[in-house]
Amino acid sequence: MNKLPTREQLLNPILQALVKLGGSGSIEEINEKVINDLKIQEDLAITPHIKGKEGGQTEIEYQLAWARTMLRGNGYIESSKRGVWALVDKSNTSVAEINLPTIQLSAEQKEEIEESWKSKLQKILIDKLSPDAFERLIQRFLREKGFSQVEVTGRTGDGGIDGKGIAKINGILSFHIVFQCKKYQGAVSAGHIRDFRGAMVGRTDKGLFITTGYFTRDAIKEANRDGAPTIDLIDGEKLVEKLKELSLGVKIELIEKISIDEKWFEGI
Repeated sequence: MNKLPTREQLLNPILQALVKLGGSGSIEEINEKVINDLKIQEDLAITPHIKGKEGGQTEIEYQLAWARTMLRGNGYIESSKRGVWALVDKSNTSVAEINLPTIQLSAEQKEEIEESWKSKLQKILIDKLSPDAFERLIQRFLREKGFSQVEVTGRTGDGGIDGKGIAKINGILSFHIVFQCKKYQGAVSAGHIRDFRGAMVGRTDKGLFITTGYFTRDAIKEANRDGAPTIDLIDGEKLVEKLKELSLGVKIELIEKISIDEKWFEGI
């Protein structure tokens, strides 16, 4: 494919990808399957969504995200809190045609709301929180995610390490982590990741890097480089989504819908 598909053109490919993946898949699995199935050229696949933010979210990832939202809003797929997406009708081995106009209208309404709260929250984190307040937020965030003994040690000449804690897996296995939280709007480079890994040496084999900005593609590769301790990454977009998930400074208001069952009264 020599040009990027629109979000509407991605609807059926996403459903088909989920069928091939056995009915469910992570965002990364779905995106990779769609890009491969549609034979999207490499130079198009890495086109950034926001010009000048190379290494951040790509345009195809952005459109795929909204295509998933469109499908979920219309009952074709569902998602779990762990980021796994699945077909609602898992018995359906062939994907039916989709009513595009109906889905289009639903998605446009949701997009305006979604982009508004995300942008507003990211702006608050970057512009209004002091570095100390941001570190306290990350401390609370990690505790809410199940970490224990979370301590903030920032600005102590500790080579970029802002804090430490203990993470548990299924309440049984535990391991020590150190984290860095970088509050700014720009890109985190591969150099930042290497410096952080250097500070980890001799202290732990597990690191977590959180930023309100975004990671360059080279930074992502460096964080997962073979033969080196893995560093997990949380960028600004993922951070605000997690804050929403945990209801930390984000309130979800549900609108009550009332309908009258006239037949019920007829049966009295």
